[in-house]
Amino acid sequence: MPRVALILAFIFAASAAEVRRPRGVSVTKRPLYDETKDFTCLDGSKTMPFDRVNDDYCDCKDGSDEPGTSACPNGNFHCTNAGYRPQNIPSSRVNDGICDCCDTTDEYNSGAVCENTCKELGQKDRENMARQAEVAAEGFRIKQQLMEETKRGKEEKQKKLESLKDAKQAWEDKVHALQQQKETVESPEKEAKERHQASWEELKEARRKEVEKEKAGAAFSKLDENSDGFVSVQELQAHKELDADEDGEVTEVEVQTFLGGAETVDLQGFEESVWEGIKEKLRLEGDVGESPPPPPPAAPEEGAEPFPDLRYDEVDDEPREDVEDDVDDDVDDDVDDEVGDETDEDDAHHVEDDLKERDAQGDKQDTLDDEDRMPAFDPDTQALIDAADRAREDLRIAEKSLREVEDDIRSLEKELGLDLGPNGEFAYMYGKCFDMTTTEYVYKLCPFDRVTQKPKNGGSDTSLGTWGSWVESDGNKYGSMKYEHGMSCWQGPNRSTKVKLSCGKDTVVVSTSEPSRCEYLMEVQTPALCQEMTGDKWADKHTEL
Repeated sequence: MPRVALILAFIFAASAAEVRRPRGVSVTKRPLYDETKDFTCLDGSKTMPFDRVNDDYCDCKDGSDEPGTSACPNGNFHCTNAGYRPQNIPSSRVNDGICDCCDTTDEYNSGAVCENTCKELGQKDRENMARQAEVAAEGFRIKQQLMEETKRGKEEKQKKLESLKDAKQAWEDKVHALQQQKETVESPEKEAKERHQASWEELKEARRKEVEKEKAGAAFSKLDENSDGFVSVQELQAHKELDADEDGEVTEVEVQTFLGGAETVDLQGFEESVWEGIKEKLRLEGDVGESPPPPPPAAPEEGAEPFPDLRYDEVDDEPREDVEDDVDDDVDDDVDDEVGDETDEDDAHHVEDDLKERDAQGDKQDTLDDEDRMPAFDPDTQALIDAADRAREDLRIAEKSLREVEDDIRSLEKELGLDLGPNGEFAYMYGKCFDMTTTEYVYKLCPFDRVTQKPKNGGSDTSLGTWGSWVESDGNKYGSMKYEHGMSCWQGPNRSTKVKLSCGKDTVVVSTSEPSRCEYLMEVQTPALCQEMTGDKWADKHTEL
């Protein structure tokens, strides 16, 4: 006969056995009610002849002398309920005309017509307990498998952790070496770039001076109206724009300020001393000196169309967007090519920043004439730049790999450091989530992580708490889970959830409720809570035999 059947047979055979004892007394208290001796109140307050027990008069303060009557307001009547579960009821219910005991023993003198239903109730109870025993047995079998898998998995994870720590050390060493290598190749790269830049600046300065010399020569020729090879005070006085004090007259003193006190100046002196001081003021025919800003547009005449030039072309009256789109697409393509499929978000941002800087430099160069563009790097400098780029990329990849290893180590250490049950039976829950849908919400329990609530018809998640600790329940340290510090309620506390566990073959969220404001209760079945049920443990489910 299977173990479950033997257990049930033992329990119900024992519960059906009737032991002779005073009315309303349980089997365990039978030795205290000995008809051959005087009776002492169970609280020890009084001793009396035994014939005063159940005489319908309350003698003991604790009501223990009247277990079978309603004489004592604080007394208890024991229902034997042979074939079912025994129970205790308040003495006030004895002979009150209502059948409380399924064996009808509480209404022995009331005249009430009661039917003994213990057999039927016992049959249902046996069927229910058989189902419970089957669930417990199957759940415990699954639990043993879970514990064995956890044991193997923990050993594998410990080995993996050690391997990851070795890998971390290796990557740290590699990162350190690559950092030194990068610094080594960046130094000559920087020097080469600086030389290239300095050479380019010198060339630009020489070109600028040459242009200024040409402008100065052209201006000198136009100012030297008598072509005597000199520019005189009188020739400069003809240019009203040189009126320094803006009094409408260009005086000799004002002109001699530009000439350094001289009456005339030759071409060399003009280029070296005079041109720089007058070039922004001087206005000559042709393109010499700095051009004045264009005058503001004249106000339109009354009735005329305002700003007639500022309108769309009559043929194509829609602004073009394709050019901008093409530019954006090109930039996106560059970013995609640079980042690659395996690049993470930080790396993508890094590459995008480089591309933006590169594009800014390119845009700046595009606005220059060909002769104003910085020339390409010479082969030796470009080789140094390429070597530095490779070193930077190698370091970036190594640093990324180091971060990934460190993340894996933290994740494993967190899991291995959790209290997942005395034998790791709750480890299978780690990293999983279990849902329950009600008429309004979808509840999600992610053990050792968080509990959330989301409206069924769409919306954002509401945190009902993050993992806190185990809470003892029904004498079991691992009977409940506490999740705390969820999203705060409106003008209330932060939400929290208690998850009460029970034995089951599968892991299922069977109910959710909110017993108090912002305090939630979940009931979850799990094989991790199933125990091996021996005869003694099943007998404990009965209050009495």
